[in-house]
Amino acid sequence: MPHDTPFADLTVGAFNDRLASAEPVPGGGSASAVAGSLAASLVTMVAELSKRPKYMEHASLHGAVEASGRELADRLLRLADDDAESYGAFAAALKLPKDTEDEREARAAAMRSAARRASEVPLDVLQACFEVVLAAESLAGRCNQNASSDLSVATLLAEAAAKGAAANVRVNLPSVGDEAWAQEVEARVSDQLDDISRVATSCRSIVASGGLRGPVPVGALSDAPP
Repeated sequence: MPHDTPFADLTVGAFNDRLASAEPVPGGGSASAVAGSLAASLVTMVAELSKRPKYMEHASLHGAVEASGRELADRLLRLADDDAESYGAFAAALKLPKDTEDEREARAAAMRSAARRASEVPLDVLQACFEVVLAAESLAGRCNQNASSDLSVATLLAEAAAKGAAANVRVNLPSVGDEAWAQEVEARVSDQLDDISRVATSCRSIVASGGLRGPVPVGALSDAPP
């Protein structure tokens, strides 16, 4: 089945059916992005459930997280489509003719270009997952306590999505044909995974403790928590 319908327009069942089919897309990269989108939606839900008089001191935070959570959920669903398209481009490059030297050179160049794009998309998924766990951590101890466990679930989903995205970056790097760039990207992936794990662990620890925290400036959402 061709990838002719945005994944966001499919039912969950239809997406799962496509994932389970013999078609190459969607695959692990798209599934990782969708998992990240679910994480972002859970964070959004907690922010929405926290918009109550009892939590008014955190109202600006809840509004900011609700808005960023929706944007992240949409972005990650688009990245699921981008991942499928980038794989399709790489698969098409593999099928190019290679009978002559010129054809082989053209095919190799197309493969390098497609592999680079297939690395860049999951890099964007990693960044989005980092933003998801930052948003979740910012809510921990500053949200409706009845929904706080959903923040832990969100961070677990985001971590799984990030690890899946990292695997897709790494599998494509050898085909890019740029060792310096590959090393730079590998370092970035490792650092980002460490950051995501650190922030996600902090969020789950705060949720598990049941502790409350004071208000934070909205601008703090763009920075890693202390």
